[in-house]
Amino acid sequence: MASSKPPVDQAPQPMVSTPLRAPVQPAASDPLHNLFYGIASSRPALKKELDMAEMPLSPPQFVERCFMSAIPIALILEILLLAALTQVSIDALAFVILAVAGVPVFVFLSLQYFLMQPRVVSKRRGRKIDQELVFAGRHLLIELRSGVMLFDAMLGVTRDYGEVSREFNKIVEKVTLGVPMAAALHDVAEHCPSNYGRRVILQMANSLSSGSDVADSLESVLDQVSQEQIIQLKAYGQKLNPLVMFYMIFGVIMPSLGVTFLIMLLSFVGTGLALSGPGILAAIFALVTITQFMFLTVVETSRPSFDL
Repeated sequence: MASSKPPVDQAPQPMVSTPLRAPVQPAASDPLHNLFYGIASSRPALKKELDMAEMPLSPPQFVERCFMSAIPIALILEILLLAALTQVSIDALAFVILAVAGVPVFVFLSLQYFLMQPRVVSKRRGRKIDQELVFAGRHLLIELRSGVMLFDAMLGVTRDYGEVSREFNKIVEKVTLGVPMAAALHDVAEHCPSNYGRRVILQMANSLSSGSDVADSLESVLDQVSQEQIIQLKAYGQKLNPLVMFYMIFGVIMPSLGVTFLIMLLSFVGTGLALSGPGILAAIFALVTITQFMFLTVVETSRPSFDL
């Protein structure tokens, strides 16, 4: 009698569990999910970019968030397009084609813009790491030369050095959880957005794996990094001279003298009052503003983020 009860008790359990394995609701969201997964699969480097940018999202989840953010931007651009088309005299067929084709184009462009966010954030983090890397490395080197253990030396660098402190804090957390020191260094170096930071951490990991002195290896790689940064600063100084010259010509001299000569020439022709009105002057002002903004952006982006 006791042996006959377990089969009776166990029989209803598969009947309860089998309906849970065949959900009906997710089938409606499968097309969008497949779309997000397909876009994420077409970008193999997206997962690594998300890790470098410290965005705790999977690639399909990030694509979904970007898609949801791109829809309102696309709708705003579509409204602006429709408002512009109403001010232009075009036939109805061209109006409909442009209005219908604008939605997918704007969604695609907005989506591409938001998908670039991890790359931009990771590059920003890399620039911040380059800015503090040499100083943090020298701090670490001084502690190693004074006889401090490597783990305690890295623990002292986990503050006061911005993004570099965050990278070393990841190493300390992994070692605290039981990960070997060399493996923790390799793991953090793989997702480090800075080439210089990756070289420094990998050099420390290779020294630990080979059994050589970490302080000597760290000192040599820091000297190489500092020399390369000095070369980049000199190259930036040489690049800045022609940029300043072009900025003075196209951003200051030509707009001021060009507008003056244009007004004088048009006044002689007799159409100065029509073409030198607020409309043409506003267009010239917008063009000069865009030109100066482009020059300033080039100067700012080409400037090295570190100071020696």
